[in-house]
Amino acid sequence: MKRFTRPRTGAAAVVSVLSLALVTGCSDSGSGSDTDDKAGGDKPAAAKPLSDSELGKLIITTADAKGFKVSPVGETEAFAASKKDVKVVDEKCAPLAYVLTGFAPGDSDSFVSRMAQEDPTAKASKSPAKDMEDMTPEELEEALGSITDALGSTMTLVSLSSYEGDGAKETMSSVSAAVKGCAGGFTATGADEPQKFSKVVGEKASGKGDESVAFAATGDAEGAPLTVHAEVARHGNTVTTYYSISLAALADEGKATAYTVPAALIEAQTAKLG
Repeated sequence: MKRFTRPRTGAAAVVSVLSLALVTGCSDSGSGSDTDDKAGGDKPAAAKPLSDSELGKLIITTADAKGFKVSPVGETEAFAASKKDVKVVDEKCAPLAYVLTGFAPGDSDSFVSRMAQEDPTAKASKSPAKDMEDMTPEELEEALGSITDALGSTMTLVSLSSYEGDGAKETMSSVSAAVKGCAGGFTATGADEPQKFSKVVGEKASGKGDESVAFAATGDAEGAPLTVHAEVARHGNTVTTYYSISLAALADEGKATAYTVPAALIEAQTAKLG
């Protein structure tokens, strides 16, 4: 069975996913690396990379992200046991493969990750507290709509990685280059299981942080094309990655489902980073 790493919890873990998406572009705020490089005068000393424990205090929790349940990522959910076990045929596409396999996109000094799932109970809270046979047609339609909303929730793998010197800027450059250079797709292998991505498309990024890049990737989910979405943002020498997949897309055998990386989740993580 072909599969690609994906955000998953509970029953969702049985569904295979193979899709990739990365959006290219600098922060809408216009404060990307070009601006930093053009600033005159002496540059301050580069900040030291944060440790795993320091990153652990900065990554979002359930208390930070309203409407989401945030939990550690289990080893059984990983595409590969470690980053070095992820093999990419075309090396320039490796940063994208790392984002979609739950690892740091660059050669980081430290790394932490969490799984954030939209809380389906919050989406279903508007359902009338009646048995279906006792509902009016209007109440039944509302209840079914609530169930659909719950199934339409997303799971997002959020990670933080920290870098020495210009490592974070260089990582962002490699991600942007990969989005452009790997438009025709690439193949990644983990645990001797190859996963082919047929297309990578740049998307509009949130503009958060000093610079941000977003993309969508399409791969094969057990014979059906499936598209996932991702964003990578730099906050000083810390890089945040978000990799989202829709439960509705999984349940509907990869049929087109409109969704993106949840903006509320990006807002919450950005606020946590200060």
